[in-house]
Amino acid sequence: MRFSLSAIALCLAATVLNAARLTRRQAPAWTGPLSTSGRWVVDANGNRFRLTGGNWHGASGTWTDTGDINQDANYHAGENAHTMPLGLQYVPIDEVIDSFVDLSINTIRLQFLNQMLHDTTIIDPSWVAANPQFQGMTCLEVYDAVIAALTARGIAVISQTFATWISDWLFVVNRYKSNKRVVGADLYNEVRHFVSQINSCPFTRRCTSAADWGNGDNADWQAASQSAADSINQANPDLLIIVEGINWIGLPVDGLPHSRPTLTPVALLSHTLLVSHKLVYSAHFYSYTGPNHSGATGIGETEDPRYRDLNQTTLFSIMDSEASYVAQTPDMHYTAPVWFSEFGIPISGNLPADTAWFLNFMDYLVLRDVDFAFWPLVGYLNNGTGNGWALMNWDYNGVRTDFFTSNDWREPAWSTVLAATGTEGQIAPVPQWKQLTLDHGDFIKSLWALANIGDYDDGAFKAMCPDGLRLTGLSHGSTRGLCSDVTFGNLWSSSHANEVVFDERHVTNDWASGYTKYTCPPNYFVSGWAIRGAKLSTVMCAEAATTLGTNGRTVWFNQGDNLADEFGGDFANGQYKGTCAVNEYIGGVAFTTALFNADANGAPDAIYCVS
Repeated sequence: MRFSLSAIALCLAATVLNAARLTRRQAPAWTGPLSTSGRWVVDANGNRFRLTGGNWHGASGTWTDTGDINQDANYHAGENAHTMPLGLQYVPIDEVIDSFVDLSINTIRLQFLNQMLHDTTIIDPSWVAANPQFQGMTCLEVYDAVIAALTARGIAVISQTFATWISDWLFVVNRYKSNKRVVGADLYNEVRHFVSQINSCPFTRRCTSAADWGNGDNADWQAASQSAADSINQANPDLLIIVEGINWIGLPVDGLPHSRPTLTPVALLSHTLLVSHKLVYSAHFYSYTGPNHSGATGIGETEDPRYRDLNQTTLFSIMDSEASYVAQTPDMHYTAPVWFSEFGIPISGNLPADTAWFLNFMDYLVLRDVDFAFWPLVGYLNNGTGNGWALMNWDYNGVRTDFFTSNDWREPAWSTVLAATGTEGQIAPVPQWKQLTLDHGDFIKSLWALANIGDYDDGAFKAMCPDGLRLTGLSHGSTRGLCSDVTFGNLWSSSHANEVVFDERHVTNDWASGYTKYTCPPNYFVSGWAIRGAKLSTVMCAEAATTLGTNGRTVWFNQGDNLADEFGGDFANGQYKGTCAVNEYIGGVAFTTALFNADANGAPDAIYCVS
């Protein structure tokens, strides 16, 4: 058989290419899925997994919303990615991922556009000229291939969208469910204005309703993200759920109220997921924005300071109060890892204050041992012009401007962060504290109960702790509770036996004289409650996996707070509340509807704490 020289050359080239792929460096080894332990993200072996990340943008669209959508000039910095991760038309994907490994990236925040999920159009071959293996695919299929390539190299992927419909999230979650290195769902980017449940305007910046946190209306981002998290938890319990705080509220006009709440509302109203150890909060910081500055120049600019105007001490204090306190404060209902999922600065054209801000920010990452993701990783620089924000840049011939050898002034600070010695290795398990709220309807956070019990108190608002946690506190205002697994761990028996208590049939001692006492049967503990208006309707009791103590004490909270300790934090702001000690469980709840009693509305007045 005869071979042409060209055929031999092609065969040799393919062999060299395949060998190169086999020898490409991997990200450091880890085992998925990821979870959380207190303020830390951990892998499946319980080792700290620091989200050392970056944003690979493009699949969310980069059109400026003006001009001809087919003209590259009408895209941010001329970077038209055709609704795919940026760079595939000029750079082979293996080389892009090589650059991530060079940067010590272990996590990619990978945006997608909802329309991309439903677009069956085959892409133009020129859009993936450097990656001919993607020709004949849709944008979604290219997104599939990018995820497969990233995770094959040991890089974790967190999907993220700019416009949310729960049905689309479930489509994405189920599509990558078998890949345990697709580790998270970042629910929505930079929430400012949105109207929940209106498909024509979900969560977008063009809506007229300013986002709020806990108001129970169509603009309630806390409730919307809680609902999305519940749906995703049920579809894939392995995923981290990333919830960003509110990015902006109000009109940026001097004299009118406006601010950047970020994660400040979390202290009073946090998220409780159906699957424990999966919640991560996130925040974005840029030099040109500020605590009360929109980042605008000209129209929308106010006299408020930008982050770059703050000295290091003030900057650190504000970043603590806006975001990091969530991770830095242990044993609270809101304690969770915080991921700074966007920050960045261009290589040139900065004010001295911008440069100082970036160096201070990088010092902060080291000092607070924060998880982070730079925006963006990939960009174009042609003859030195282009976006300039990316850490890794290519020209239109696919030639890379190397971050480490191009005298990029950002490189020393980046390398310092990577070299910093933070918490590593095994992370010890810590107790959980979780908030329950009946402000606007049912709040059942037990996966088992949702799947097996059904509506056990029809017409009442019902709350129940996540599986493995018990109720440890309750509010006199009826609507708030505190759950924990402290001391006892997972206390519920493997049979999941339970009883809904609606009378005094199990009362054996008068632990709240003159009051109605809904008491659990022996060796059961309270895991939830239900109300009709303010009145206690039922108590959910769960059978314990071990023999419980029987020494009880009555904790009254109808005249003021009666807290055993400060664990869990303020789970019912503005309401009287009571809690049991860490070695106790709630065995019953007392209330009254007696006509001449000041507490006659039937709201919880006391709990029976048993050890």
